[in-house]
Amino acid sequence: MSDDELIKGCIREDRQLQGLLYKKYANKMYSVCMRYSNTREEAEDVLQDAFIKIFDKISYFRGDGSFEGWMRRIMVNTALRSRDKRALKFEPGNLEDVAEPAIPSEVVGQMNVKEIMKLIEQMPEGYKLVFNLNAIEGYNHKEIGNILGINESTSRSQFARARKYLIKLMEKAEVKR
Repeated sequence: MSDDELIKGCIREDRQLQGLLYKKYANKMYSVCMRYSNTREEAEDVLQDAFIKIFDKISYFRGDGSFEGWMRRIMVNTALRSRDKRALKFEPGNLEDVAEPAIPSEVVGQMNVKEIMKLIEQMPEGYKLVFNLNAIEGYNHKEIGNILGINESTSRSQFARARKYLIKLMEKAEVKR
């Protein structure tokens, strides 16, 4: 069944088609939720909350972009709102303080996506959040600053530090192989 048919059915509040939409996208969207959650239970709660929002707001989907992208944005926003932003720690500093290292291609080439995602999960919360929003979700630093209530320069420096931290984790993982 096409997304258009599922969307039309969900607008009519057809429970069967809502279930099909959920089954079609739940695993993919759960992965998004896990990137912004500390536990599986938290990610499951975010997933459920976001799908409730999707079903509630589905009539607002205009079809300008992909439906999956629209849902992903709702997942990310729901996950971000579920976090206690006051608990996030962002290190002060400027980009000048952080050299942006290149990720060694020989290290990356030997790791699979699951291994890299596990390493990202080990990052400090502020690093992980900015890294996920920029590198994985594609938000720019100005948007990240607006979403998180931080300066654009703070987002940039957190991203640079996150890259540096990830490289160290990758190199450690490579040594253990």
